Amino acid sequence: MGVTCVCQVPVAEGKSVQQTVDILHKKLEQLGAVKQGSFCVDCETYHATGNVSGQPSKFLYVMHNSETPLSCLALFEGGPCLIADANFDVLMVKLKSHFQNAKGHKVECRGSRYRYCDFLIKVGTVTMSSSARGISVEVEYCPCVVPGDCWNLMREFMTSFLGSSAPELPSVFAAKPEGLFAPADCVDTMTQYLELFNKLRKLQIPGSNVR
Repeated sequence: MGVTCVCQVPVAEGKSVQQTVDILHKKLEQLGAVKQGSFCVDCETYHATGNVSGQPSKFLYVMHNSETPLSCLALFEGGPCLIADANFDVLMVKLKSHFQNAKGHKVECRGSRYRYCDFLIKVGTVTMSSSARGISVEVEYCPCVVPGDCWNLMREFMTSFLGSSAPELPSVFAAKPEGLFAPADCVDTMTQYLELFNKLRKLQIPGSNVR
């Protein structure tokens, strides 16, 4: 895994979510990117039970990525993260006296993967309860694991097909003690997806019904 940036792309004016996704696909193909299958990232939300009276309930997010099918990631709100095998979901069922599944809060991001030279690009539709909440774009620069060594190149590439929607440096990199020269990993990628999902949970946009 290289350095990865995940961002939200606004729906084009006068277009639906799917029409905007199709526009992004066309731009990538015009650049010379080749489609290489599909991808899925999902997130289940659990809230801790039995908290001290008056204390807000803490959330636990269990996330899956089709790029790493044999593992999942458990992220505690404001706390540590855990990389576990795919059977972690079974464990969560057994821990239902401690963690309750927040029904109706599952978020999924599904879409197409593209390869362009050393870049892997994923354009996805983020849905919750069969309703589209937004569009995500993930760009990975595969040969490098140090954000400080490749960010300018990544941003230049993203600008080539996202224009003014190209993102700034993800905060997950800048927040590390070593700054931009700490190696990136899968936790950084999933943290960016979680930030995007939490932002989009609160939104409802035109043309959002998924059929």
